[in-house]
Amino acid sequence: MGLDVPPQHEVVANDLRRRLDNQEWAVGDRLPSRAQLAKHYGVGTNVLQKAQERLIVEGRLEGRAGSGTYVSKPRERRRMIRSRHREHRGGSPFRADMAELGRAGSWEAHSEARVPAPDNIAQRLGLDPGDPCVRTAYEFLSDNRPAQLSVSWEPMSITGGSPILLPEMGPLAGAGVVERMRSIGVDVSHTVEVPRPARATQEQANLLGISLGDMVLVIERTYYDGHGRAVETADIVIPETLWEVAYEFAIERADREQTT
Repeated sequence: MGLDVPPQHEVVANDLRRRLDNQEWAVGDRLPSRAQLAKHYGVGTNVLQKAQERLIVEGRLEGRAGSGTYVSKPRERRRMIRSRHREHRGGSPFRADMAELGRAGSWEAHSEARVPAPDNIAQRLGLDPGDPCVRTAYEFLSDNRPAQLSVSWEPMSITGGSPILLPEMGPLAGAGVVERMRSIGVDVSHTVEVPRPARATQEQANLLGISLGDMVLVIERTYYDGHGRAVETADIVIPETLWEVAYEFAIERADREQTT
């Protein structure tokens, strides 16, 4: 069985990363023209353009109209704090997280109803395999740049026939799981998160602007109501090259009797 050969633009992009890492070009330097680089690598200009576009998405390069392609200032790795308090700020937790960092949080989403729950999702939600769910795929952006991905599952046995059936439509579109569930009389009491390191798949790499195999943090998150019933579960993918994830825990102080 032969080995898979990576696409030409990926080979070129990898070598351009190597040359940037070796500081062959400094921050602010203009790269050779597209035609010159294409000739150097023995590829067409369309292949070279695709390779450069990958590095532009990653923040390594920037294109300037009518001027050329330049080396960008490296992106700063920021800290993303996950805390119980993020659920009490109203609206979207992600948008609130980004606001605290002085960034604009936004996202794109696509929902599908009546998707049969796969075995692993059914187990997390306490359903029978194949039970209908709403599946929503998210691409979260920070200042219009990829920040994280998420695939969310909600049982239709809870939201079916309600105004919040589709998370990004209706009167509470984008309000977050806690607020949406509260609107139909379901009080979310707690969430459980299980973080695991992983390597980016090709699809994840393309969406996040990173390389295939780069380290990502996958957080398996599940919301529960006060009866211990799972009301939503999601897999959140965060690129470790861009974000450091920290968990904040509140310390509850015991009441002390005052003595006189």
